[in-house]
Amino acid sequence: MRTAEVTPALTAVLLLALSSATAAAAPDEDGEPMTATTRPCLAIVGTYTDGGSKGIYIFEMDTAGALSLRSTVGGIVNPSFLAAGPWGHCVYAVQETGDTGAVFAYELDRRTASLRLINQQPSHGTSPCHLAVDRTGRVVVVANYGSGSVCALPIGDDGALGPATAVIRHEGSSVNPQRQEGPHAHSVTIDPDNRFVIAADLGLDKLMVYELDADAGTLVANDVPYAQVAPGAGPRHFAFHPSGRLGYVVDELNNTVTGFTYDQSRGVLSEIETVPTLPRGWDGTSYCADIHVSPSGEFLYASNRGHDSIVVYRIDQDTGRLSYVEHELTGGKTPRNFAIDPSGRFLLAANQQTDTIVTFRIEPATGELEPTGHVASVPAPVCVLFAPDGR
Repeated sequence: MRTAEVTPALTAVLLLALSSATAAAAPDEDGEPMTATTRPCLAIVGTYTDGGSKGIYIFEMDTAGALSLRSTVGGIVNPSFLAAGPWGHCVYAVQETGDTGAVFAYELDRRTASLRLINQQPSHGTSPCHLAVDRTGRVVVVANYGSGSVCALPIGDDGALGPATAVIRHEGSSVNPQRQEGPHAHSVTIDPDNRFVIAADLGLDKLMVYELDADAGTLVANDVPYAQVAPGAGPRHFAFHPSGRLGYVVDELNNTVTGFTYDQSRGVLSEIETVPTLPRGWDGTSYCADIHVSPSGEFLYASNRGHDSIVVYRIDQDTGRLSYVEHELTGGKTPRNFAIDPSGRFLLAANQQTDTIVTFRIEPATGELEPTGHVASVPAPVCVLFAPDGR
């Protein structure tokens, strides 16, 4: 057998390969290999600024789920919801004000964990409270709660926002005279195929469906223009299952989650069932807020403000039906928002009224939540965004 000569150059290559492999497989604090999904990542937090908050807070989360503050960004009022471009280079934030709302565009510098303002554009409505970036990074879609409207803003090659290319105002009302006297668009969710937008309107008890043309930045009412939920339910946030075949909406006013099958080719939602978010027999005042499906698609999580908990359901992968797992208290008051990290190992609960973000570990087999003991202080946190890796 012929033996290759080991030259200095070959030795250097072998050492580099060995060090890279060792770094890639280095264990985290649990003794598990550290991969692209378990390395430290950035968690960007939006807040309400009327109680001492500076604006947007950028944390690094380590492999144990602990958050350390890296930087803050001011110059924006009530950045209550954030979204990132698909490659993680840009971050977009609503300025939720009751007069003329706006959307701010930022460039994210991962090395310094900082945001640089690129520009801003009006949202063409009042109290913008939610936004989403399409999967090609060409358009931002915005929900204006106060004016009950949705808006599309094109994105330039540099991440800058252009003037609006679509503005649609919803019309109508529903049965709750205090909260549903008119339309209140509460969220916009783009489907996995990047073809349709689901706009949950709390005031109408409808999930409005729009065809999205990302190149042109246009929104057009779908042939089946909406899916109805129960009168007085108040749909708030919507989440797709990773398969794209299922979707779930959290209903703020009647504290429920409604599941749907989703026809991806036609953009049509068909109701499966509705389940409660509160424990049986609990009769206090509470309002749902946020909803997410785990990256594995096995579990659904929704937050309760008042009961101050996260409810956990297991998802039947064939039927989409939900089976109850548990309620976990969030360790604070008013969990307005929460986020699951890209690895699916941790859930971060943002407790608005106690100024904390509490980290929970997700048990992969059962979906149950376990407090890690890590708590970060943030004034009035109302949105947690994990920035895409961008690698």
